[in-house]
Amino acid sequence: MKLYKCIILVVILLSGITTDAQTTDTKNTTAQFSVAGVCEQCKARIEDAAMSKGVLSAQWDVDTKVIKVVYDSLKTSLEKVKKRIVAAGHDVEITHAADNVYNKLPACCHYREPDETAHASKIETASKVQLKEFSVASKQTTTYISTLNPVRTETITSKELLKAACCNLSESFDTNPSVDVSYNDAVTGSKQIQLLGLSGNYTQLTVENLPGPRGIATPLGLNAIAGPWIESIQLVKGMGSVANGYESIAGQINVELKKPENSEQLLANVYVNDFGKTDLNLNLSKKINDKWSTALLIHDDFLTNKQLDNNKDGFRDLPTGNLVSIINRWKYDNGKGLLAQFGVKGLNDDRTGGQTAYNPSSDKYTTNYYGIGIRTQRYEAFGKIGYIFPEQKYKSIGLQLSAISHQQDSYFGLTTYNAKQRNLYGNLIYQSIINNTMHTFRTGVSFLYDNYNEQFNAASFKRNEIVPGAFFEYTYMPSEKLSVVAGIRADHNNLFGAFVTPRLNIRYEPVQGTSIRLAAGRGQRTANIFAENTSVFVSSRSLELLSTEQGKAYGFNPEVAWNKGISVDQQFNLFGRNASAGIDFYRNDFTNQVVVDLEDPRVIKFYNSKDKSYSNSLQVSLKLEPLEKFNVSLAYRYFDVKTTYDGKLLQRPLISRQRAFANFDYAFSGWKFDYTFNYNGSKRLPSTDANPEPDRRNAYSPAYILMNAQVTKSVGKKRPMDFYIGVENIGNYIQPDAIIAANEPFGRSFDASMIWAPITGRMLYAGWRLKIK
Repeated sequence: MKLYKCIILVVILLSGITTDAQTTDTKNTTAQFSVAGVCEQCKARIEDAAMSKGVLSAQWDVDTKVIKVVYDSLKTSLEKVKKRIVAAGHDVEITHAADNVYNKLPACCHYREPDETAHASKIETASKVQLKEFSVASKQTTTYISTLNPVRTETITSKELLKAACCNLSESFDTNPSVDVSYNDAVTGSKQIQLLGLSGNYTQLTVENLPGPRGIATPLGLNAIAGPWIESIQLVKGMGSVANGYESIAGQINVELKKPENSEQLLANVYVNDFGKTDLNLNLSKKINDKWSTALLIHDDFLTNKQLDNNKDGFRDLPTGNLVSIINRWKYDNGKGLLAQFGVKGLNDDRTGGQTAYNPSSDKYTTNYYGIGIRTQRYEAFGKIGYIFPEQKYKSIGLQLSAISHQQDSYFGLTTYNAKQRNLYGNLIYQSIINNTMHTFRTGVSFLYDNYNEQFNAASFKRNEIVPGAFFEYTYMPSEKLSVVAGIRADHNNLFGAFVTPRLNIRYEPVQGTSIRLAAGRGQRTANIFAENTSVFVSSRSLELLSTEQGKAYGFNPEVAWNKGISVDQQFNLFGRNASAGIDFYRNDFTNQVVVDLEDPRVIKFYNSKDKSYSNSLQVSLKLEPLEKFNVSLAYRYFDVKTTYDGKLLQRPLISRQRAFANFDYAFSGWKFDYTFNYNGSKRLPSTDANPEPDRRNAYSPAYILMNAQVTKSVGKKRPMDFYIGVENIGNYIQPDAIIAANEPFGRSFDASMIWAPITGRMLYAGWRLKIK
């Protein structure tokens, strides 16, 4: 406990550092001028941009669009302040922000007319009598990487999500080359993401910087967040910030949901596909008065087709069932620096799968037919409260709170798995400056509580994890060309003891348009071996826990890894339009890992290992607009991911070493056309040599290509409607013999977990979307 007393003392001392610039020669001047913007995010960005050296305070009013600046005219000028605001993407009086900067603002911050990124201009004719007005329009950037953030953050906007059906979060990355999404197995319908060649377990998933689906919720949680709910997604490769915790190893994904104060009054979405699945979404929001606003988000999806079996193996390709989820959220803003929001979420998900002839009323827990049943109930409550000091906009304090109850009751053939998770989370953050805005910091304390109760057949696994912690993060930004973020946090886990998490991010811009970033840091997480590995449930493998640490999580120590990365992003002009290119490389080294060993087809082994285990990830990307409103995104990725299995360093199974990606989108006269191409290279498969000859598989899967396309037609202006149709897996590629020994689901060789390609085949869909702003 001495360690934590020291940490808390340091936090208190640092919080008391004098934050006002000290000077003896001053000449304070007050000025007011108009700045374009629409929301609270705009307000924060405008005021941050204005707070340069020599500026004492900056207050922008979201209603009047007027900013009041108090500055020392001996140290800066009003023109410099205005230039910084314009450079941040906001028009100042008659000076307009560059289109490429404006386009990169979040969708909720777009203050110009829809589909226009340049202001109306007047042209005087040769006669100098008649004036004609025209507007220059260009398609807004749907994904972008922040040019100033020292942490390389890729933002995926809601417009990018409209390029595909995007029924839920698991389908939000179909048009993004950085993230892979695949089915966990051939029976449950659950999906997982992969980042930097590592499974989604190593990616920290948050919803508005609060804990998202994790722990028991890992396999099915991605389905809980509906696509129409999402405002944007922030993707960080590597470690990210210490303020968000210590669990990220491959990266962080933060999902921002629609905000009640600036989203549509009504958004309705209906989606159907030829598999028999239907998705229904309804978003309602209302601004009650100048201070209060609220939103209600409802999602329902269901599949009733019990005979969906495109690969003809006797098993349903997807489980039938119904998922209902709902969010009610409230926001308060008194306009004087005090902001608060709170809400509740609920989810109920029932799934039934297995063989097409399976009937749960007569076949459950028998060997008549193989079946699965999964029922999930999840409830959440969250709240945030923050205060921005009116006279010192650089200073703020905020508290984040959440409580989650997640329960899953399930069976897989003759195997049962029931689990409960209770989670409490709190994070207190204080942010200010040291003398001036060149030196900023944020510090705080956090608390994480997890209660797990799992029942796997007759075995019971229970644990409580209590993790108090504290962090400090310092940012040095002497100019817009250089920024350094150094963070450290210390936590104490009641099961594993105290540990320290250092992280460092550096950004340097040697020339305008070129951003070089370096990142390094440590991550730690507790493995949830059952929820994160559905292969335990949908195969005839026996289970071996080769644990050595009694009293800890399943008898295992936590997973610990160090991540290092470098990236270069270049903005340039091509074909007379904005273009960008990027290259990034990340190296991840595990110092301790819970290995999932599938190399024996009769058994699945879990064991701690300090042997060599690493991942190398290289990605090269290019974005350009060769023709007006015709956008092209190209990418290539290479993975080298290896783990030591029983003394042998092997390529990690079911991961493509190479992947190529291309996305093309074109828009005109209310029409939008999108096409996505994915090349997936060969994957190593776990050994099946011990199986009988008919149940053996090759050592490597073949490479394959997936293609998706969508056409959207928009009609109406006051109440715009979208009609869209699309097709996924155009080439109808299906993994052959996806389930090993599908004809003997209770036999020794049965295994439905070795999935390396689609099992559902070509899928056609159509939808309708209505927006009332």
